[in-house]
Amino acid sequence: MLWVVLVLVAIVLVLVLWVTGIYNRLVRTRNRVDNAWAQIEVQLKRRHDLIPNLVETVKGYAAHERGTFEAVTQARTAAQQAQGPAAAAQAEGILNQALGRLFAVAEAYPELKASQNFLDLQGQLRDTEDQIAVARQVYNDTVLTFNNAIQTFPAVMLANSFGFSKREFFEIEDAGDRAVPQVSFAPDATPAAPAAPNAPAAAAEPPPSPSDTPSA
Repeated sequence: MLWVVLVLVAIVLVLVLWVTGIYNRLVRTRNRVDNAWAQIEVQLKRRHDLIPNLVETVKGYAAHERGTFEAVTQARTAAQQAQGPAAAAQAEGILNQALGRLFAVAEAYPELKASQNFLDLQGQLRDTEDQIAVARQVYNDTVLTFNNAIQTFPAVMLANSFGFSKREFFEIEDAGDRAVPQVSFAPDATPAAPAAPNAPAAAAEPPPSPSDTPSA
């Protein structure tokens, strides 16, 4: 009888250790996901903080482009208010498009492009976007690891019970990046049929030879 009790106790201990190991592994992976997202938020905040100065700099040279400035400001506000990776990615994609139009305006002003303040802000923004790209890759890789962990055996049997659910990826979509150029091999206009060659002119009659001339 005693050995039966000992076997049951051993089985229970093994199950407890097994469940505890799976739970701790999922918690560690989830914490890595949260930390990776926090790094993205830091870089996004830095980007959002640079945009007002960039807009004001361009506005000093192209004040009449009010529609472009308002679009950037509205997109920035929407990006700041976005909650969660999926919503943030969508808002950042719209902000990318608005910034693209802002830089297109700047291209028309050589003095603005040569401005040291503009160049500094442009460089800081580019560096920040590079950092966002790196942080996004780290985050998405971590999310993939976490999602795989809670969807594969044996963790899948316990994930829902412990409140673990799939995490969203952070994938910025820009319509300009996804657009595929339309290439047509058809000519712009159907070429006209070649003109028919002119009919050869009738050959002139040769002058009569002396032998053909009747004698008087």
